[in-house]
Amino acid sequence: MAQVQRMSRLMVKTLRDDPADAETLSHKLLVRAGYVRRNSAGIWTWLPLGKKVLDNISRVVREEMDAIGAQEVLLPALLPKEPYEASGRWDEYGDLLFRLKDRKGGEYLLGPTHEEIFTLLVKDQASSYKDLPVMLYQIQTKYRDEARPRSGVLRGREFHMKDSYSFDTTDEGLAESYRLHREAYQNIFARLGLDYRIVSAVSGAMGGSASEEFLAPAAAGEDTFADCPACDYAANTEAVTFALTPVSEEHGPVEELATPDTPTIESLAEHLGVPASATLKNLLVKVDGEIVAVGVPGNREVDLGKLGEHLAPAVVELVTAEDFEGRDDLVRGYVGPQGLEKVRYIADPRIAPGTAWITGANKADTHAKNVVAGRDFEVDDYLDVVVVEEGDPCPTCGTGLKLDRAIEIGHIFQLGRKYADTFQLDVLGQQGKPVRVTMGSYGIGVSRAVAALAEQSADEQGLCWPKEIAPADVHVVAAGKALQTELALDVSEKLGAAGVRVLVDDRAGVSPGVKFTDAELIGVPQILVAGRRSAEGVLELKDRRTGEREELTVEEAIARLTA
Repeated sequence: MAQVQRMSRLMVKTLRDDPADAETLSHKLLVRAGYVRRNSAGIWTWLPLGKKVLDNISRVVREEMDAIGAQEVLLPALLPKEPYEASGRWDEYGDLLFRLKDRKGGEYLLGPTHEEIFTLLVKDQASSYKDLPVMLYQIQTKYRDEARPRSGVLRGREFHMKDSYSFDTTDEGLAESYRLHREAYQNIFARLGLDYRIVSAVSGAMGGSASEEFLAPAAAGEDTFADCPACDYAANTEAVTFALTPVSEEHGPVEELATPDTPTIESLAEHLGVPASATLKNLLVKVDGEIVAVGVPGNREVDLGKLGEHLAPAVVELVTAEDFEGRDDLVRGYVGPQGLEKVRYIADPRIAPGTAWITGANKADTHAKNVVAGRDFEVDDYLDVVVVEEGDPCPTCGTGLKLDRAIEIGHIFQLGRKYADTFQLDVLGQQGKPVRVTMGSYGIGVSRAVAALAEQSADEQGLCWPKEIAPADVHVVAAGKALQTELALDVSEKLGAAGVRVLVDDRAGVSPGVKFTDAELIGVPQILVAGRRSAEGVLELKDRRTGEREELTVEEAIARLTA
């Protein structure tokens, strides 16, 4: 027997107008429909309807994780400093960590993710290869001290997440655990009714090798991904690569040009009458305090996020005016890679050996042309660091890429032995010698999936949940009169007895128009109305998504909804 929830007793208050601070569709509708309420910046209360949706998503996640043999545990959210200090992430996370001290001065954090603690758990529990492989997961509250929490539950400071971890003795075992998680994620998101893409990603500070994101395309998405219309290539823009192709061309000698008052690419290109793409832009940054130059074509921008991922866990920041003091080799606005002896030079692969550029001459008001990569300057490291643009070539087939916005709903990593090395996670192998364990890390944003579904499935009237995660299977509406309310409650009890989850609007003193508007806003998949033909025992069934309506007797409605 399923629950019958009467709206006359339900803590729900719908709103006619959008919240003043709401920017995204999901933020507006989840608040208006009475699913969540803001407690403070980035912290949300889940009301009864919202909690049902959150629990339904968690149930689907649990079922699919259990199906691949993963075991659920629950680790604390309040964690000691020492493991994160050992891994380096106490410092790497910076201001994103919630840090606190107990009354004795001991330092703690509120967990943003649990790699360190799971590693220590397995170190305590597993001593032999016979104890592995093992996959563990939890659905836990996580914390990140976001500087600008926004978009409702899409980017909060407290959020719900499923994080799981695999532990194997071989790389082949890790690859199998990764495959199992990947398939489980596909099953989860298919059951949730999410439109999603699997894209290549970078591991960054997480470490490891293989890394993929599961992205839900949506206008409110904070991630941008590249998608090839001609092949199956898809990647987070931070993971898009450009082939390094040396050029065999003859170029004249370096020639200095008088270019007064041209410290920017735009002013230089205008002064010389050349396209910005003919110039070489050299951005100066500090990597763990050391000045580094980054070269890209003048018509492109450096993606600082991408650069940071490549250089993680090092801290990357822009130079300031003070950094030029005492550095005669660095002429602000006129830096060129030739002659930079004390500065590491990183370049995008577009600055390939043999390509010639107009760039700074390391003298005020002076540039140089015919500066050739590999001849006049050397590149210390080639890294893909430009902001990806629509039309950039697909790394697989060369077709121009398309760019789309999306919400990250899952991320899977082959971590390798990064954390096992930190905590010396070894087990006794088959040959009687210690074997270093290799790990995988796999996350799903449970609360974020609620918002992603709202973004993808809502229409002009309100939310429109897939059946698997909706707060009820059917929303029964009593149009107002006593006879209609009596019929609505009677059919609701019969549906509940048949295992159908029912939300019934039996509120007295509320007009039929408000009830119908609320039913559309709340977004249960089926709406059953006890209206003008109630005296005949006839109800109207409406499909929330398609809008299709049909009149049915009580028996027909029950048969249809229990089929």
